[in-house]
Formats: sequence, C-alpha cells, structure tokens
Amino acid sequence: MTAYQHILVGLDLTEECPQILQKAAALAQVCGAKLTVAHVIEPLTFAYGGDMPIDLSEVQDQLQIKAEQELMRLIRNADCTVEQEHVLVGQAATELHHLAKQINADLIAVGSHGRKGFALLLGSTSNSVLHGAGCDVLAIRVSGND
Repeated sequence: MTAYQHILVGLDLTEECPQILQKAAALAQVCGAKLTVAHVIEPLTFAYGGDMPIDLSEVQDQLQIKAEQELMRLIRNADCTVEQEHVLVGQAATELHHLAKQINADLIAVGSHGRKGFALLLGSTSNSVLHGAGCDVLAIRVSGND
C-alpha cells in the first residue's frame, strides 16, 4: 500500500475546524501528500425552495465571500501548506465527491461530531461523504458540545 498522495479536507467553518485542519495537515506531512481544503455552502434556494419571490443571489454572493475569507483565515492560522482552497455551492457530500475526483484526491478528511440518538437518525455530513466516495474517507473526531 502506498501513502496518500492528495488529501481533501472538507471544513464546515465551525469552531472545531482548526483541529480538523491541524490533524489533516499532520497526516499530509507524514505522507508527503498535497493538501486541499474545501467548504461547501448550501444554496439558499435549498433552504427556501423558491417559495420566496425574491432574488437571493446577492445574499448568496455575500455568503461565498465571507466563507472564502474565513477559509483563508483558517489556513493562515494553521500555518500549513495548502495546495488549493475551494468554496463550492451545493450539497456537501456531492460537491466533495466531485472535487475529490476532479483533483485526484485519494483521501477525503472530514470532521465528525459523534452525534448520538435523534441527531444520529437525522444523518450527518461525514456519513454522507463516506457513502458514495470514490476514495478513502477519514472522519476526524472533534470535541464539541455534543
């Protein structure tokens, strides 16, 4: 088995992201792998389903700009070498699967909050990323308010 060559880290921009990025960066360094980070924004039309007769494109653009700024701040603070950074719009698992294939990532790393009970029944992004991925998936356990 060869070491990982390109690791894609999916970040949700929550307070746990620095520890996820730090662990993924450490793994990339050990493997000599490239590191790419991505954040996926759900389109506002998903949330509002077109029921509102207003143009949400300006709000969506502002969300994207804010996410790009936050992602760059995380990378700077992590003090690690990142090959690429992406802010995508869509469903998180689908977009991460597509990006992983596009950049030839052989590992997708995501945070896992270890939800239990009712929250587990609702599903999670890390579980969605696992199912349907064309490469290995690493769920990095994060400490939080669960």
